[in-house]
Amino acid sequence: MDIDQFKREIRREFGPHLEHATPANVRDFLDNVQDDVFQNKLRKPFIIDEDKTTYEAILRDFFARVLDFPRDEALIMLWTMAFDLSFTTLELHLSERFDALFREIEAP
Repeated sequence: MDIDQFKREIRREFGPHLEHATPANVRDFLDNVQDDVFQNKLRKPFIIDEDKTTYEAILRDFFARVLDFPRDEALIMLWTMAFDLSFTTLELHLSERFDALFREIEAP
């Protein structure tokens, strides 16, 4: 997928200003993009050979490797990661707010 096709898909899914993006549909969209991008690569056996032992080390390795990716691939990977992390953070924030609200309603 090139960057122009990626942009079209994002705008088709969420609107020109991403006004229809929600934590739920962002997750679904990113799952579908991942399936589309990696569908041929994941048909082979998947071998986990990760020498990194912490999440921090895995992130450093990811960001170091993405610097060497082709421009469109790097931009798509970084944008989807940022989009995912942003909406995951939003989802956690909303969950905490609603949890507190419902706790107050349930309190005797």
